Amino acid sequence: MEILIQDIRFGLRRLFKSPGFAVIAIKSLALGVGANTAIFTLVNTVMFSSLPVANPEQIVSVAVRGKNDSMLAFSYPNYIDFRDRNEVLSGLVWPRLGFTE
Repeated sequence: MEILIQDIRFGLRRLFKSPGFAVIAIKSLALGVGANTAIFTLVNTVMFSSLPVANPEQIVSVAVRGKNDSMLAFSYPNYIDFRDRNEVLSGLVWPRLGFTE
């Protein structure tokens, strides 16, 4: 414990000898911690939060494929058509509009 106190006193003496460096170091650490917190919050919200559906294990993806097996754009009119003519799925989701029944 005594060594820890000596290390803290030494660190404080060094910080007071060069206050400009101390301010830059503290601001850099604060900026890094803040940026990491913001990124983690965003990733946690988008990737790790559960979907607001009753049975998330039953979610399937509907895609439109072209002649060479490439993914084509899934337009809003296509979504409306799939939604209105659907006889198998309990509902469809349009990512930009949220959840629908």
